[in-house]
Amino acid sequence: MTARRLLLLLVFVSGLVSLGVELSASRLLSPYFGDSLYVWGILISLVLIYLSVGYVIGGRLSDRRPRADVIFRLVAVAGTWTGLVPLFSYPLLILSQRGFSQLSAGLVVGTLVAVVLLFALPVVILGMVSPFAIRLLLEGVATGGNTAGAVFALSTAGSIVGTVVPVFWLIPTFGTRFTLLVLSLLLLVVSVLGLWSHQRRRYAALLLIVLGAHALLPSGIKAPVAGRLLYETESAYNYIQVIRVGGQTELFLNEGRAVHSIYDPARLVTGGPWDYFVLGSYFRPRQSVEPVPKNTLILGLAGGTTARQLTAAYGSGTSITGVEIDPAIAAVGRRYFHMNESNLTTVVGDARYFLANDRHRYDVIDLDAYQQPYVPFYLTTTEFFQLALSHLNPGGAVVVNAGRTATDYRLVQALASTMAAVYPSVFLVDVPDYTNTMIFASARPTTVAAVTHNLHLAREPLVQQIALSALGEGRLRTSEYHQKPYTDDLAPIEQVVDQIILEVAAGG
Repeated sequence: MTARRLLLLLVFVSGLVSLGVELSASRLLSPYFGDSLYVWGILISLVLIYLSVGYVIGGRLSDRRPRADVIFRLVAVAGTWTGLVPLFSYPLLILSQRGFSQLSAGLVVGTLVAVVLLFALPVVILGMVSPFAIRLLLEGVATGGNTAGAVFALSTAGSIVGTVVPVFWLIPTFGTRFTLLVLSLLLLVVSVLGLWSHQRRRYAALLLIVLGAHALLPSGIKAPVAGRLLYETESAYNYIQVIRVGGQTELFLNEGRAVHSIYDPARLVTGGPWDYFVLGSYFRPRQSVEPVPKNTLILGLAGGTTARQLTAAYGSGTSITGVEIDPAIAAVGRRYFHMNESNLTTVVGDARYFLANDRHRYDVIDLDAYQQPYVPFYLTTTEFFQLALSHLNPGGAVVVNAGRTATDYRLVQALASTMAAVYPSVFLVDVPDYTNTMIFASARPTTVAAVTHNLHLAREPLVQQIALSALGEGRLRTSEYHQKPYTDDLAPIEQVVDQIILEVAAGG
């Protein structure tokens, strides 16, 4: 391969790896820091800074030492460092887990910055490649624009491949560590080709270093906060953990600050928000007979705890449709959470997209798709709740599981205010054993007195027990929140949630 073609190959691979490293960095951080807008903002900003520094250094160095072997050696360093990032980052990520458990904002932020800084060296070097290539390929001023355009186009093409291949194949199929190893080896292979004649032994040693580092890594991605780890995986959407705590199986996602599903074969009542979804059909005008739901839609099925509760309360005669965006979570539900109810139809897809294309109507729509503490904004707006209203049978209700702290109800307030702009009656019930509040919105006007009357009509023991909890320590009440509702155009839900998190971490 000619020197010119090797340089062009280097440009393509550097563009590929720069985007692949950025995406891999986000997935490396996700099990420990989550996937919030702020984490992405920090990551993207620092990567752009690194690339900018690389452009400047690469331009100056290429004028002082315009030799191909210089950039190939630097890229070999970048490749080696990229392969070592998982090994270096692992102890820092474990330290961040301790910071979350201790609510230490300084420790959490410090470890986040430290891990992102690990990517500085390879990304700076990758930023040096384009100006170096332009300098070496430039044959004259008359063709300078054409040379620069070709280099940037090739680098961008590499970046496209570096986006598509990790997202759609490498990360969901093999994981983040393997993806970083592949990116590392790509850089090393190009460096070997560029310096093959006199660098064989040196690059063989670098290759062994990278492979050895990955062999030293622990087999798991992240240790469980408590209990025994049964299963973990990286899907296209989440980092998933299944943990056994005593006789109870629990589902955790990403940084693992919230339980998303529970299964306990010895105990039906969980004490969590999943129990209170069984009360949705009672939030309607005063009834003469018990308003048992005939069909229910669950948006955010997770491991199927809510479907299990509904089936236990009303039998297999009640039809349940469960929508879950992540097929890996649905598979985990069937394998570890006994999500095998005969009356449950599982649909893999996005909640709002499903509603927009669904033609059915339901007695109750349960919304449990907020992966606390991260809430999809498009599931919090008036447009979304109007769409849900259009799928309710007369007198139906929407039930939303909203997170909070012991004293901070800002998220509940934002959601209840938006729902009050769509539904005539909105009610709140606190979950006594969890920092959650259930928001019930009725398609027809009703009162606390009417709902209380309906709850007293319950005959199923499970429903009776949960109804007593809602009327007692759950403090069933009419929502008094009527702030400006969220819309598809303006829904600053992440600001609200992240402010709550930061205040808690800072001891507020």
